[in-house]
Amino acid sequence: MRLKIYYQILVVSLTLFMFLACSKEKNSSPTVTVYVSEDQVFSEPVLKAFEKETRIKIKAIYDSEESKSTGIMNRLLAEKNNPQADVYWANEPIRAEVLRTKGILAPYKSPNAKGIDTVFKQKDDYWNGFSARIRLFVVHNNSKHEPTSIFNYTDPLFQGDAVIANPLFGTTAAHIAALFTILGDAKTKALMEGMKKNDITTSTSNGESADLVAKERYSFSLVDSDDAISRLRQKAPIHFVYPDQKSEEVGAFVIPNTVMLIKDAPHPTQAKQLIDYLLSPQTEERLAFADCAQIPLHKGVKIPKELKPIEQIKVMQVDYSKVAQKLLEIQPYVKAWTNH
Repeated sequence: MRLKIYYQILVVSLTLFMFLACSKEKNSSPTVTVYVSEDQVFSEPVLKAFEKETRIKIKAIYDSEESKSTGIMNRLLAEKNNPQADVYWANEPIRAEVLRTKGILAPYKSPNAKGIDTVFKQKDDYWNGFSARIRLFVVHNNSKHEPTSIFNYTDPLFQGDAVIANPLFGTTAAHIAALFTILGDAKTKALMEGMKKNDITTSTSNGESADLVAKERYSFSLVDSDDAISRLRQKAPIHFVYPDQKSEEVGAFVIPNTVMLIKDAPHPTQAKQLIDYLLSPQTEERLAFADCAQIPLHKGVKIPKELKPIEQIKVMQVDYSKVAQKLLEIQPYVKAWTNH
């Protein structure tokens, strides 16, 4: 009799436990944790839209302006053996490559990456690119000459009349590293030495370079497309030119956003849903019409009038993994070039 009563109590207890567990699971919202290096003002609305459309709760950790990208990257490296993030949304592919080589990432082949050119994807699907900035020339409208190539920085016509952001940092550093991988060491070093002989000025940032051209301090500068478009929308007397577009030239350097799955992510199912969402044409259209004016990598996506579709631009055919390696390799030379 006692055994029967004990058995009944056990069954009731197990039933109650299962009921409570199921109720808790039913009432709890699925969650995905994303680390973000893209500017919060542009990335947050996208993440809020995903949250609203999918009912998946987003926990977003944004990089600070002071430690742009490196802060999040160092955090991911520190958490390698105990991952806290599910997804990393980076504003460029170089650090994505560093994280891949450090074993932080897991491959994921998103169906929404299908329409994006292979040059903007890691070949084993460890990261995928979307919504890009393009390196282009911002040119003052009163300039007597029109630059068309990176080699115009060495042209005597522009002696002392051009500016470029410090090549030790940011997208200019990545662009220089990309040129080393495409042109080779000798030709790229000759280009940089030619720039010094032509009295080219270095600025602290792409934004400062764009402002100096807008104020007619210099005729042109190589900047990111968002810097150029923001000045154009502010009615600055400038226009922009996509560099190196002839058949024998290297093409424009493209800097896509990248998204990647973290190895051993706590919420892999929700993480993949977020990755799919970020790689969708709808997200690219949203970012194209935001103030950052990023260029979609899917064909046929609606874009503002200031932008040119990616398929109409001759793109530099780089291997971003090689660019990441070269970026480290050339640091001593670039430091000497800048007299640091």
